[in-house]
Amino acid sequence: MKISELLGRRYKEQPADAYMKSHTFLLRGGYMRQVGNGIFSMLPPGKRVAANIERIVREEMDAVGGQEVLFPVVLPAELWRESGRYDSVGSELMRMKDRSGRDLCLGMTHEEAAVHLARTEVSSYSEYPFLIYQIQTKFRDEPRSRAGLVRVREFTMKDAYSFHTSQQDLEACYDRLHAAYERIYRRIGLGSVRSVRSDTGMMGGSAAHEFMYLQEFGEDSIIHCEQCGYQANMEVATSALTNPAVPEGERQLVHTPGVTDIDSLAAFFGIAPTQTIKAAVFAGEGRARPVIVFLRGDRQVNEAKLRRCLGCEVTPFAGEAPGLVLGYVGPYELAADAEILYDRSLAGMANAVCGANREEYHIGGVSVERDIAPRQYVDVAKVEAGDACPHCAASLAVSNGIEVGNIFQLGDKYTKAMGMTYTDKDGKEKTPVMGCYGIGIGRTLSCVIEEHHDDNGPIWPIAIAPWHVHICLLGQLSDSDTQFANNVYQQLCKTWQVLLDDRNVGAGIQFADADLLGAPLRVIISERNLKSGEVELALRDKSEVCRVPMEQAAEEIHRKLTALREAEQ
Repeated sequence: MKISELLGRRYKEQPADAYMKSHTFLLRGGYMRQVGNGIFSMLPPGKRVAANIERIVREEMDAVGGQEVLFPVVLPAELWRESGRYDSVGSELMRMKDRSGRDLCLGMTHEEAAVHLARTEVSSYSEYPFLIYQIQTKFRDEPRSRAGLVRVREFTMKDAYSFHTSQQDLEACYDRLHAAYERIYRRIGLGSVRSVRSDTGMMGGSAAHEFMYLQEFGEDSIIHCEQCGYQANMEVATSALTNPAVPEGERQLVHTPGVTDIDSLAAFFGIAPTQTIKAAVFAGEGRARPVIVFLRGDRQVNEAKLRRCLGCEVTPFAGEAPGLVLGYVGPYELAADAEILYDRSLAGMANAVCGANREEYHIGGVSVERDIAPRQYVDVAKVEAGDACPHCAASLAVSNGIEVGNIFQLGDKYTKAMGMTYTDKDGKEKTPVMGCYGIGIGRTLSCVIEEHHDDNGPIWPIAIAPWHVHICLLGQLSDSDTQFANNVYQQLCKTWQVLLDDRNVGAGIQFADADLLGAPLRVIISERNLKSGEVELALRDKSEVCRVPMEQAAEEIHRKLTALREAEQ
């Protein structure tokens, strides 16, 4: 490819709304252009990188027995109604009607389409297990599009679906896909990806892992222990939380005018927030009564955990209920008609302070086991940095991350709902179990830039670089020098992806563009170097610059590129 023919402009100005390096360089380097909120067109450099990532994904999926298919982007609502998700998924699912008035939706995920295809093609146990996958456009009406390709509405995703006759077989496939994902991220150059246990969310199922790229601007929080390796998404993380042994005190009713939050309560009594009991009140979807969660005062409710505990969506309670005195709700002698949950952070608490269920009053000296005696505790509190690891008791750390992939053991959630069956060896109809496995191509591309860049642009790993080598022609070259450069270019093109900057522009412009396009190796053919009979070679990461004789240029370029490729494997 000659850069004079390359579609797209590169520019040096900082985009106003880009705060992540990946977003900045994708725009400045001419990789993509925004069409609408969370919707982008990909230009040739961006499309080439994405295609290289997709190639690696295909190779690894094929290696574990995957068969590539292609599902429609537009799906009939009937399929989603079969699974129950057409009505249960919120406004992020784009719904529409065709000219005949039939309901349609844009696929944001393709479990329903996968089951529809599989149930039409497979009927006997002898045809199991099998794994199908696609790389396809999806649409999710994301309310908070941000950070370029990291959070978008239209995106490209590899999604795979496996079908099995037993949970044991599903788990074995799940482990193989987990290992395949690790190989994929290693091959494309993402070294800071961690596999963490995660919430199954709207996907459902019995187990799930997310592959998280650690990044300061990531929206997800990852809990991890550097000592034993425990890792989990904040939504499912747990810790070994204990309360100190303190003497029980005598209960006392205390007038606390204007004290309605934990900080002011702790200050009023001269105690730490850990010696208070907090009440968080929620409304549960489909529940007539409010849900009250009692937990230690220094803790926050993890709504993902609470949703799993209740089996429904939750929102902060904003209404009124008999006996519920908001701001002064406490677990002792609570008369409100509500569903009560006690978080395990309360276990063993003694001599604590809580609301008295009376306006402007709290109770001191409350001991949980003596005065409340919960029948059971639940785990619905957020884990915090410094908590004890549940496995080794070392301190837990919290990092931000970007989800670049996920895998789920779905079980029979979709196959049962959609009536998919097979005939077993005894002639009986059985419901298969299912797994699903996703990788966001655009997110992954962005995260590679986050990991591999300098102040001037991306430093692409050779496995996914849009071009392996970037040739800059500088100065007023003679006809023979130009012919030499073209010969090198043609020779390299037989083996490598080569970009030739043939424009009559200054070195500053050429080098700035080369930095933004990020080829691993830069070749500088200039009037000055050729007079010395040499060609200059420079690695994009600036770690090596050398000059080689003209007659050895192509051979030395090939050697360096081969060495880069071998180093990444």
